[in-house]
Amino acid sequence: MTRLRNYFLTGFIVCAPLAITAYIAWSFIGWVDSWVKPYIPARYSPDTYLPFPVPGFGLIVALILITLIGFLAANIVGRAIVGFGERLLGRMPLVRGIYGSLKQIFETVLSNKGDMFRQVGLVEYPRKGVWSLVFVASEKETEINQKLDQEGDPLIAVFMPCTPNPTTGFLMYVLKSDIVLLDMTIEDGAKLIVSAGLVAPEVKTKIVTLNGEPINGTMANPRLGPHPARKSRAASSRPNK
Repeated sequence: MTRLRNYFLTGFIVCAPLAITAYIAWSFIGWVDSWVKPYIPARYSPDTYLPFPVPGFGLIVALILITLIGFLAANIVGRAIVGFGERLLGRMPLVRGIYGSLKQIFETVLSNKGDMFRQVGLVEYPRKGVWSLVFVASEKETEINQKLDQEGDPLIAVFMPCTPNPTTGFLMYVLKSDIVLLDMTIEDGAKLIVSAGLVAPEVKTKIVTLNGEPINGTMANPRLGPHPARKSRAASSRPNK
């Protein structure tokens, strides 16, 4: 029975990710087909000539159309048309806010300009002695930095994701010296969040802060030193002479 249980668990570990991935992919293909296929003329749709529907045909058509629109928008005439459309949307009170926000989000996510999160770090949250994983954004001069200037210790924008959905979380501005950087990649940090700590990357022996100073064998605040609670515990563990 023990062997059968181990075989079942092994098979489940192998099959479950494949099944979930296939289900998500199939659902996405069906969702795109349901949007695109109704607009395809019947004479161009293979569903008209075949006794069964062809899954993914709408997705292929959508990819071709998006690529074609991108090609047209990259030339002078296309840029002029896009600019005219954006100016037209900019005059609509409600639509311009939604369109501008969505455009900025997609440009930030899909661009390769280094504006995305650049490193994984730790901050003491929600209280001292409790560490939370955060994604560190690139350091930029903003109004928040100017209003809350800390005499050479700027505020860094960090995103603290929630488990198990890393797309939701909290935006916080933390002092640069209060952030402990980790060597793990953004992908490893996302896996750690999604798995609730079950899938952890390889242990790194060196942790560096944003100031570039290595910290070995401690997760202490680089500016304040070890946490006072650790000091008190260490002192209480020493034998009295």
